[in-house]
Amino acid sequence: MTLLQITSLLIVLAGAFGAINYLFLRLPSAIGILVVALLASFVVMLLDLVVPSLGVADVVRQTVLGIEFSDALLEGMLGLLLFAGALHVKLADLKREWVVVMLMATIGIALSTTIVGYGFSWLTGMPILVALVFGALISPTDPVAVLGVLRDANLQKSLETKIAGESLFNDGVAYVVFLVLVGLAFPHGDGHGSGLSGAVQLFFQEALGGAILGIVLGWLTFRVMRRIDDYSLEVLITLGLAFGGYELAVYLHVSAPIMAVCAGLLIGDIGARDGMSEQTAHYVDAFWKLIDEILNAVLFLLIGVEVFAIAFDFEYLTAGVAAIALALVARLAAVAVPVLMLRPFRGFSAGVIPIMTWGGLKGGISVALALSLPDGEWKPLILTATYIVVIFSIIVQGLTVAKLAARLGRTPELPQ
Repeated sequence: MTLLQITSLLIVLAGAFGAINYLFLRLPSAIGILVVALLASFVVMLLDLVVPSLGVADVVRQTVLGIEFSDALLEGMLGLLLFAGALHVKLADLKREWVVVMLMATIGIALSTTIVGYGFSWLTGMPILVALVFGALISPTDPVAVLGVLRDANLQKSLETKIAGESLFNDGVAYVVFLVLVGLAFPHGDGHGSGLSGAVQLFFQEALGGAILGIVLGWLTFRVMRRIDDYSLEVLITLGLAFGGYELAVYLHVSAPIMAVCAGLLIGDIGARDGMSEQTAHYVDAFWKLIDEILNAVLFLLIGVEVFAIAFDFEYLTAGVAAIALALVARLAAVAVPVLMLRPFRGFSAGVIPIMTWGGLKGGISVALALSLPDGEWKPLILTATYIVVIFSIIVQGLTVAKLAARLGRTPELPQ
């Protein structure tokens, strides 16, 4: 299938599954599309078991595997999704919460990667470096899913900023950690570097390089937009920044996700306030919300049909269920340790730890990173466990976290 045919098919299916969800299931839009896609996939598999001569599942499986989910997300959709998410986070709000956000996105990712890695190695006998790769790819949260399900929870602004900021930045940091660990675990696999010194160099090159590039490109774009008063052109310029900046970051071997977040933060705050008219700011905001919703729908559709790529082996499935518990414990540590470190110096909402733990939804980036691993003995197990954790996270946690947040997230902050 051509790229245009695949894109058309995905948009048609996302629209159809979204309509089914709206008319019958009434679940939150993205989660509903995933559930319908997952049910449709299981129906196809069941049909293939009942009438093997049809061979429908094999045709669908080949189509799904031909989509290159990993490339589609990591080299295309992720930049747009992170840019869109960052546009709606104000720098003034983030400045007040930057210490806890950075600790959760750095120390938190390190703790989560270590806990999941060592636990999964103990459970499965997987080599520790390979297990740490799994820990890194399962640690990032999905900012789109998190913000989507919490949108109607009426959270305090400080808690909302913590959740939004941490989920945006931990994607980029976890991706860099993943690249470093892949370079150590598979030194001849992807050529990401080898040895400890190469890993440290790669980390700083990716993380700092991505942040600097995002700030520079965002600032240059802001300076151009200040001289223009044409909302359609300015919307086009922001789209060019998101697309072009992401591809430039990939070309320069710096972190494209971190670039997208930094550029989006700058345009969404300074750019909207000082570089756009009120009309332009309205159109830019509406355009990126629409892009966000469309890509989110397609992404969750893809997650639902990626069930055809996993291995239905009993041991793999058992390990995947155990990985759910591991991921939740790791997420608790990633949230609780930074909060407890800072509690003597500042106040926190009483519900911050349970809300951010249960609200740390896993998403498409974890599946994409698992699919991008070099082929080998452990890849089917990692992919299956990742998929199970992601599906549980989106459906179970995603459908219950808003109620938890509504119950706990309005608690007044403790005194400073």
